[in-house]
Amino acid sequence: MTTAGPPLLPGINSPDDLKRLSMKDLTRLAREVRELITRVVTRTGGHLASNLGVVELIIALHRVYDFSVDRLIFDVGHQCYAHKILTGRREAFETLRTYKGLSGYPKREESVYDTFDTGHAGTAISMALGLECGDRLNGINRHAVALVGDGAIASGMAFEALNHGGTLKSDVLVVLNDNEMSISRSVGALSDYFNRLRQGKLFGEARKEVHVVLKDIPVIGEKMQKALLHLQQIIARGLVPGYFFEELGFQYFGPVNGHKIKSLIRTIENIKDREGPKLLHVLTQKGRGHKQAVRQPTRYHSRSATRIKTEDDELMKEYVGQGERSYTEVFSEALCKLAREDERIVAITAAMPDGTGLSKFAGEFPDRYHDVGLCEQHAVGLASGMSAAGIKPVVAVYSTFLQRAYDQVFHDLCLQKADAVLALDRAGVVGGDGMTHNGLYDIAYLRHLPGTTLMAPADAGELERMLALAVDCTGLFAIRYPRTRCPREDINHTKPDVEIGRGEILRDGRDGAIIAYGAMVCPALDAARLLDEEGVHTTVVNARFAKPLDELLLLQVVEGHPFAVTVEDHAIAGGFGSAVLEMLSANGVDSSHVVCLGVPDMFVEHGGREILLRELGLSASGISERIMRRFSGRGAESRVEGKR
Repeated sequence: MTTAGPPLLPGINSPDDLKRLSMKDLTRLAREVRELITRVVTRTGGHLASNLGVVELIIALHRVYDFSVDRLIFDVGHQCYAHKILTGRREAFETLRTYKGLSGYPKREESVYDTFDTGHAGTAISMALGLECGDRLNGINRHAVALVGDGAIASGMAFEALNHGGTLKSDVLVVLNDNEMSISRSVGALSDYFNRLRQGKLFGEARKEVHVVLKDIPVIGEKMQKALLHLQQIIARGLVPGYFFEELGFQYFGPVNGHKIKSLIRTIENIKDREGPKLLHVLTQKGRGHKQAVRQPTRYHSRSATRIKTEDDELMKEYVGQGERSYTEVFSEALCKLAREDERIVAITAAMPDGTGLSKFAGEFPDRYHDVGLCEQHAVGLASGMSAAGIKPVVAVYSTFLQRAYDQVFHDLCLQKADAVLALDRAGVVGGDGMTHNGLYDIAYLRHLPGTTLMAPADAGELERMLALAVDCTGLFAIRYPRTRCPREDINHTKPDVEIGRGEILRDGRDGAIIAYGAMVCPALDAARLLDEEGVHTTVVNARFAKPLDELLLLQVVEGHPFAVTVEDHAIAGGFGSAVLEMLSANGVDSSHVVCLGVPDMFVEHGGREILLRELGLSASGISERIMRRFSGRGAESRVEGKR
């Protein structure tokens, strides 16, 4: 879309530049920001619809506040693109979500305008309250603004913060961005409440008018006074849209149109310096300005990158050939097939029906599907109750988000000896979403809990068989799989059937052994072929289980080879390799020739999954090179040194 006059965006290098623009110019600027977001996200991938919906709101907030002093806290943070563009990162925005480029989420090291590194839902109100409490104790006078979506505000932590915030009397502003969506359409009673507010008229002065009317009624006696007070409360409940928030102690304002910059700015200016906690209810359209994103906001919530040839392509050719189906798609199809045969199976997700592949299940089995919103703790607790009722719940959740329900896994599943399946999507390195979304800790936080069985497939067929096994057995099962496509062909398994606690040897070699878990099996096989070229012939083990381990097999492999390497796309601390070392120690086996390869003690940045695996030394060439460096003098000394 063309605009009158020269472009405005090149002249916006900081939020201070917004102060000199007219309201008409700000509207033009919003169009330019949308055009930039659409163009870049189409190329790099990222969160499109959610960012297009808040452009005017972000502009208005930066026009009224000085967030180099005041604090803007994003809940989740997937709606921060306009904020990044307006805060000195316009030129760097072309590198969005690329390796070494701009993060798709708020990140403190990028800008003083990013208050926290965020990526999970429900945290912003608590953080804003904490900032305000700390500033009050330190004698600092500045504003804290929490920007929260209508999906995130329904999470348990957000409710806890609202409950506490109303009693603190803190000067915090919560901006409720209400677009009827979280990632998919918002669900639950609170969402229904917001729908009623959207459909009703705006009664900003309603309570004041009620008070004036009742004040003129003569009061005769204490009983009449109490009756009139009760009547006032009843009328207020019917007239004041945000009575729910008022009861929690927040001054409620709105709902207001989130795409009319002039009225938005005036509203924010009017409430900015009011004392006490405030909530501004803003109605926005997810995908604003993009026809397809408006029609299909769930599909365009996050779109994939356009495949562009890069300098890394040659380095990535080594990566295992990928098929057409993703692990998520394989899980989706396999679960539906099992559900047709077993009416006990119920699927649960936390606002991720598309991301976890459960949309197909929801369409085929609507009475056996539950989307609980951004409430992972409730999802796990719900599964516990279902198990007690004789149902077989399958909770599909991203690995990083199950962390939010750790106590429920312990207390509501393990302690109750519940029969349930945890399908952990996005396990390992996830790519563009970065450090808040990498699933690098699930083995560590699950394997020490009594009664858990942990497994990871090496290919599509193995995922299908593992899911069938988990549904058929009693106890708590967790299956982890990555955000990527499955290998083009299934591995030629020596033991195609999956038995609890049983791995397999995929190839034999006398010089050493690679013990791989889950998604690392294919890179391990490729690494073994690279080592063959160096004259080092290695055994490759598909471990399949992190708990229980196949102790007999692993003891045989470790004791029978000059060196052994465990490989996993998980944090080294507490992961699969740690489990192997603990087992060896318990059996009195020398483990000095065993090395664990995985993710070191660090937060992994965003970037393509294959690139990140290479940088972490977990690609085929990385595994083979680390083995050559570490074990060049063990067992295969003459062959290795001869090749060198």
